[in-house]
Amino acid sequence: MKILKAPRLRRGDLIGLVAPASPPLDWTHVERGVRYLESLGYRTRLGPHLQARHGYLAGTDLQRAADFNAFLRDPQVRAIFAVRGGYGTPRLLPLIDYGAARRDPKIVVGYSDITALQMALWRRAGLITFAGPMLVADLAGHRDPFAEEQFWRLLTSTGRVGELPQPEGAPLRQGHPGKAEGRLLGTNLSLLCASLGTPFSPDYRQALLVLEDVGEQLHRLDRMLTQLRNAGVLRRLSGLILGAFTKCVPNDRTRPFLSQAEIFADMLEWCPQPAVDRFAFGHVATKVTIPLGCLARLDADRGRLEVVETAVS
Repeated sequence: MKILKAPRLRRGDLIGLVAPASPPLDWTHVERGVRYLESLGYRTRLGPHLQARHGYLAGTDLQRAADFNAFLRDPQVRAIFAVRGGYGTPRLLPLIDYGAARRDPKIVVGYSDITALQMALWRRAGLITFAGPMLVADLAGHRDPFAEEQFWRLLTSTGRVGELPQPEGAPLRQGHPGKAEGRLLGTNLSLLCASLGTPFSPDYRQALLVLEDVGEQLHRLDRMLTQLRNAGVLRRLSGLILGAFTKCVPNDRTRPFLSQAEIFADMLEWCPQPAVDRFAFGHVATKVTIPLGCLARLDADRGRLEVVETAVS
């Protein structure tokens, strides 16, 4: 597969804003995010259907896909940022113009529900995308300085990415010892499992798989990790990187349950490759930006994750 990298982002470039999943709950947050991007010297364009509503979706599937495809096809647009996640991105995957993504690679940024679209763009177009801050949740209000610096560095620099740093005082923790090399894939566990067995799910052989999630009950977390094992994903990996599993707690503490730590301990028995946890990514303010599809090296013994190539051209 030919691997595609978008040109780096420059001041004056046009950023398209889309909602592939759920709608923004407060339009003033979108406006604040737009002002922030424009204060940095970028131009912005809102997807025509960004204010559409269809139940819990930001418009119909055709409307949401039309916005994304229009930006893929527009040579003036150099990056596409998701305003938020939520629910509904997998519904768009058969409607995406992957040929347009191959002809004119764009920077695509998001996480959470947007994971489905990012993995489909990797599988169908070989496009490197970015698991990173979204407009409403991360850029519109208080911006975490660590996350902000890492984000813009990856999108604007053509240098080799190098080590993905952890916040000060929060090193990676070894799950299994050893060193591994592979392409960074992931990230949201729920969306990865929802795509398994479809033509939009990537080949995880020899990948460094990053996992995170939010708001999942512990038995569901256990079920999804078991699905990765039963589908043969875990045994084919090069290495495993566990991020934040935010608000994944027992729904009833009066009844017996397995803790997060116990569930992950079982999973590591199924996945004996080099592994780390406490990676600074997920539904948290202080997070790195991950260039999904880039080649990286994991040193679980030293708690180090290094991207060995450029993320943009």
